[in-house]
Amino acid sequence: MSKAFTKEADASDEDDDLALPALPQGARNYITPQGYARLRAELVSLVNDERPKVVEVVSWAASNGDRSENGDYLYGKKRLREIDRRIRYLTKRLEIAEVADPSAHHGKDQVFFGATVTYANAQGEERTITIKGIDEVEPLQGEVSWISPIARALLRAREGDEVSLVTPGGVETIEILDVRYPAPE
Repeated sequence: MSKAFTKEADASDEDDDLALPALPQGARNYITPQGYARLRAELVSLVNDERPKVVEVVSWAASNGDRSENGDYLYGKKRLREIDRRIRYLTKRLEIAEVADPSAHHGKDQVFFGATVTYANAQGEERTITIKGIDEVEPLQGEVSWISPIARALLRAREGDEVSLVTPGGVETIEILDVRYPAPE
């Protein structure tokens, strides 16, 4: 079949397939005030700083003529699509975000969103995690999403409680040793 009669994927088509991280049906997109501020700052930076600079480079490159072999133009257009995609993503996430301040639970021993929890497994191995929103977690910093299996097992439990965690290796019992929240500012 001639290439003229086939539909090629347009660059804008892939933008429409932008998938947001999955939330449980009917759940809210919880986020800490710090996480919201960080995402908002990234959005403002993209809109006010980075995008105008790239538009300027693309405009300059386009004025140089022959765009088909112009690296500045081609790279600039690609970068502009990436920036626009990220702007749309951040805008959608911030629109549905529900800011929950973990410091409201300061001094309590029950696990809620924003808690830093130290727990031990049956072998006595201790681990500390912080429960945060799906848009702000940094796993290398010991942060987990509130919809992760470990967070779901811990939520609403108290210091000293033992909870069951379903793992690929079977059901594991873990004991909550400590629950902390940030101090109110």
